[in-house]
Amino acid sequence: MSTDAPGAGAAAASESSAVRTRLSRGTIARYATGSLGTGGFATLPGLVLTYYLTDSLGVAALAAGLVITLAKVWDVVVDPVIGALTDRDLARNGSRRRLMLVGALSLPLLFALTFAVPPAVGPVVAAIWVLVAFTLTATAFSLFQVPYIALPAELTPDYDERTRLLTWRVVVLTLAILLFGAGGPALRRTTDDPVTGYLVMGVVAGIVIGLGMLVATSVARRAAAANRVDTPGEAPDAAAPAIREHFSEGIRSLRRSAPFRALLSTFVLQALATGLMLAGAQYVATWVLQSEAAVELLFVALIAPALFAAPAWGAVARRIGKERAFAIASVVFGAAALTILGMLWVPGEWIYAPVAVAGIAYAGMQSLPMAMLPDVISHDERTHGPGRAGAFSGVWTAGETVGFALGATALSVILAVTGYVSSTAGETVVQPDAAITGIVVSFSLAPAVLIALSLLTLRRYPLRRGDIESQPA
Repeated sequence: MSTDAPGAGAAAASESSAVRTRLSRGTIARYATGSLGTGGFATLPGLVLTYYLTDSLGVAALAAGLVITLAKVWDVVVDPVIGALTDRDLARNGSRRRLMLVGALSLPLLFALTFAVPPAVGPVVAAIWVLVAFTLTATAFSLFQVPYIALPAELTPDYDERTRLLTWRVVVLTLAILLFGAGGPALRRTTDDPVTGYLVMGVVAGIVIGLGMLVATSVARRAAAANRVDTPGEAPDAAAPAIREHFSEGIRSLRRSAPFRALLSTFVLQALATGLMLAGAQYVATWVLQSEAAVELLFVALIAPALFAAPAWGAVARRIGKERAFAIASVVFGAAALTILGMLWVPGEWIYAPVAVAGIAYAGMQSLPMAMLPDVISHDERTHGPGRAGAFSGVWTAGETVGFALGATALSVILAVTGYVSSTAGETVVQPDAAITGIVVSFSLAPAVLIALSLLTLRRYPLRRGDIESQPA
């Protein structure tokens, strides 16, 4: 960033830089509101879609997992392309807003269609319906999410200010998880007809998700304005990769940046762990706690502590560094998940206590890597030149969505292996003891092992505060 008085002393320059890079409350609020949409989309399908397929549409567990996996595999293809397209938008038009708007406006209808399967079509047609509708919904989400993730690196170059921005984003994200995790199943029960209940849930949730995304699109113009001031005279097309290079640019970003590989590997493993727990929550409520409504209490126990913990993790990160705080949060989460294995022998309401501890850790596991990603992007810009934030965010979004999808896939495999019995709406079945064991393991031991593996990849993350603060503003 250029300075007004090049000959001024270091202290004056530092003070001036701090003033310029300080984000306004309005910018932070609008950016954070976008997580009302991202949190809703990440939570509700992960929570109810597998259960919707197996226990309302009669789709076999393995087939249900395949439906969700195929939809998310599409993200691996399309997200890096969207990342390069949004870099081109920024270079040519000075804003990432166009794709964000397309995604925000199209998602509500597509989301509702995912949960609008007519009951008479049968399991095969129902599975195909959900596959097509959910794939289109995931594409609309990516059109918003990829440029949305790229914005923090452009909004401020400051190490701590990024932590502040992403901390408040995660506060809203956590609130959204609580709102959709508890409110979605509650909406589903507003009618005695499960088919109508799922449709009501899909319509209302889709509208709320879309509104949250729309609010955040206004921040894209602010980020673009800052870029135009910081880089006067830059050729509009200089940073825009050719269409044929969209996917390869994302792969090159992954190959050349060791910090990105370490951070992404850690985040994907943790997305797999949390996705597995998220997909299993409804099964735990129904078959272990013997109450479908218990899923709402599980989410309250998980998310209510996280609402207060996110700012605390930001404070810890400012004191000891983001990477160390991230490691601590991960260890706490893994230990809490492992404790839940006791449900095999003593099922009961005590489960809410370790879930609450996991919720405190989950706030750090979300906010801290999100605050580290802009550091990775700015580090790459310093060594390889600007204009690739979209490529990074495209690969990041693909990794995150695939991690969550594989969580649902892993659950479906566990359910199939342990003999889980699928059913249609209104049908009563009895699950074998092995299936109950599989449900508990998928909610406890399996996530704990994945978290342990993620700590090994996190050890390879090399960036520290000094690496970021030494970079020119």
